[in-house]
Amino acid sequence: MQDRLRRAARRRIAAIAAVGAVLAAGVVALASPAGAADPNTIIVNGGFEDGLTGWFVNNGNASDSATLSLTPDAYSGSSAVLVTNRTTTGSGPMQDLSGKVQAGKAYTVTARVKYENPNSPATKQFFVTMHYGGSTYTNLGTVTVPRGQWGLIQSTFTIPATQSVTTARLFLETPWTSNPQSAPDTHLMDFKVDDVTLQEGAPTTTHPPGNAQPAKTVGNANPLMDYQYGADPWAMVYNGRVYEYMTSDGEQYDANGNVVQTYEYDGSGNIKDNSYGQIKTLTVISSADLANWTNEGQVKVAGSFGAAKWASNSWAPAATHRTIGGQEKFFLYFANSAGGIGVLTSDSPVGPWADPIGKALVTNSTPGVAGVVWLFDPAVLIDDDGSAYLYFGGGVPSGETDHPKTARVIKLGDDMISTVGTAATIDAPALFEDSGINKINGKYYYSYCTNFSHSSVIDGNTIGSGNIAYMVSDSPMGPFTYQGQILNNPGTFFGVGGNNHHAMFEFHDQMYITYHAQTVQSALVAGGSLTAARGYRSTHIDKVTINADGRIAPITATYKGVAQQGTLDPRQRIEAETIAWDSGIQDAYVDSSGVRVLPVGTDSTGEQKLTNINKDEWTSLANVDFGSGATGLTADVLPKAGGQVEIRLDSPSTASAANLVGTLSVPASTAGTWTTVSTDLTTKVTGVHHVFFVFKGTGSGELFDVDDWRFTFGPDLPVTVTAQVKCLAGKGYVAVQARNDHDAPVDIALQTAYGERSFAGVAPGANAYQSFATRVSAVPAGSATVRVTGTVGGKNVTTAVTAQYSALTCA
Repeated sequence: MQDRLRRAARRRIAAIAAVGAVLAAGVVALASPAGAADPNTIIVNGGFEDGLTGWFVNNGNASDSATLSLTPDAYSGSSAVLVTNRTTTGSGPMQDLSGKVQAGKAYTVTARVKYENPNSPATKQFFVTMHYGGSTYTNLGTVTVPRGQWGLIQSTFTIPATQSVTTARLFLETPWTSNPQSAPDTHLMDFKVDDVTLQEGAPTTTHPPGNAQPAKTVGNANPLMDYQYGADPWAMVYNGRVYEYMTSDGEQYDANGNVVQTYEYDGSGNIKDNSYGQIKTLTVISSADLANWTNEGQVKVAGSFGAAKWASNSWAPAATHRTIGGQEKFFLYFANSAGGIGVLTSDSPVGPWADPIGKALVTNSTPGVAGVVWLFDPAVLIDDDGSAYLYFGGGVPSGETDHPKTARVIKLGDDMISTVGTAATIDAPALFEDSGINKINGKYYYSYCTNFSHSSVIDGNTIGSGNIAYMVSDSPMGPFTYQGQILNNPGTFFGVGGNNHHAMFEFHDQMYITYHAQTVQSALVAGGSLTAARGYRSTHIDKVTINADGRIAPITATYKGVAQQGTLDPRQRIEAETIAWDSGIQDAYVDSSGVRVLPVGTDSTGEQKLTNINKDEWTSLANVDFGSGATGLTADVLPKAGGQVEIRLDSPSTASAANLVGTLSVPASTAGTWTTVSTDLTTKVTGVHHVFFVFKGTGSGELFDVDDWRFTFGPDLPVTVTAQVKCLAGKGYVAVQARNDHDAPVDIALQTAYGERSFAGVAPGANAYQSFATRVSAVPAGSATVRVTGTVGGKNVTTAVTAQYSALTCA
């Protein structure tokens, strides 16, 4: 009984801490290095090279007979420790740190763990835990490890200022369960530990300003943006676009809108943890093709500068729309930390937003909400009959890790800003947080993130930690039946873990999942994933497959992401903050350099602009379809130091001029006045290309801001083109003819795979003709390109026309 009480106390502490700081649960499998544990650590003999000096076994209770011994199977050096004969889950190597750690200080702990029992589950969760005496236990860090591989636990934590450290003992263990002997291979397997370190402060890895590398490689779709963070994504499809609503990881504000924390670096470039406690805005981006994402800006939600002045924070949004009174209305639900659900309304998917009720929509006093630990993570569904439902909740009550029963669903009123009746409980096994809801083929799919301290098998189902699982029901209010897991923790795919948050949506008849991972942060931090778990998250999208039986197939999270849907039309005004890839402009997080969208509070119109542009940086657009040809580029700019924009096709490389099709000049000015600049392209750009805007100038200051790009399309030269295959003496010939339909002479170039021919000064109504020998009897289908160059209105114009020909076999 005493053992269970102290475990419950520990789980309470871990659950509360998880709201403010996410555990770094990365899955890492690496070859053993030559070195051993860090000699500067507070831990004594963390690499076990001096035998068991400094270590003893933490027996889960007095009857536990677990033992420690040395093993040569070490992660590094010559020795590791092996834990055997366990009868309680708390058994593991322990070291007394009493008098070595202090309350109120931050520490970073690391440890390597491994298990090999072939009868044990394919993955297993491990904890580093601190025992402060009595029943006070706090989980400091965790990792889920594949069987037979070394995993890394790495986490930074702060000992509460009020915590007594008269006793402080650190140990490693597996998740608590009340009856581990019922499945010893699952709960009581032997395991190995090596390279345990504990150091004061956060890791000392720094990010030199101006040296950021792209987190998003050209050709990849993930992360959706790498110049700004965005977490807890929700996707809403409206009018042919996907709108992503996200928690604004990064800048944090006080109640009046003043920045109190800028991203993850202090003035010296040292990494800081994401505190989450002052996030008062939500970020919105949108795309019509899932490749080119437009930053729509940040929604000012909480505090005196926000729409919901009663709220202190804004986390984990969900959005939807419906027609009310003949007018389309948009509804944005958000979490006020873990204390309630608010709602904002707008006439547009991007705002401006207003608080229609001036208070929280869902609170602890809402009928049916009693027992919910965390009132957050809303999800919204409008059913086929027009009825609407809100899903929310999370957290793990003491002793209820397997069935927390803290998820809820409640019906919304027709106005979408009120609730109807009593909330129903969703009994989601191993629930932690992150409600998701979808209606698929008439069934209701509720999805969620699992917690980090449950039993590995619940009701006969093997369930992992920090994974996305789902349930199905015939009713939006449940009951729901557990189906399985669909998306593992981000650490499985990207090497850095933390919490898991998702939403599924349908776009162009395909189901997708949007989720977050700490990938941009990893790119920013020297050393990659092993030092990157600081809690700054970025949004991704991957495909979802629904099997014929209605089950969701396991999803693989990738950098590659999803294919672009269609192409980008350059005949429309393109916002400059529409970006497919960039040059590593994450150094926008350092105030002195980078490209970023306009920060909150600096533009009264609310329209975003590309700002803080420095030399040699670039942004890009994916698969722009120029059709028969663009002849120029116009942009609205705010000059500063001035410079140039190089327009390059298919590559940002400046090594040669082959991809350079134009240069837009921006004058220097301190007037602070927006102006329009234009340039002719050096050649008429036709077909589909990636477009790269490469920024050039002198000095280290800001060159200019850009509001939009507008490609111009000049007149086409009229020409009639035919192409066909003919046979002569058993060989094939491709015959191409182009008639000049212009009112003045033109130059015509005929191009095929079998040769080229140019004609100068072709008169109006005259033809340019050439028969190209193929030297083969069986000619495959192909095309010929005709380029016509002439003068229109005193300007040189080139028009390209492609003609197809069919396959032909000559006898």
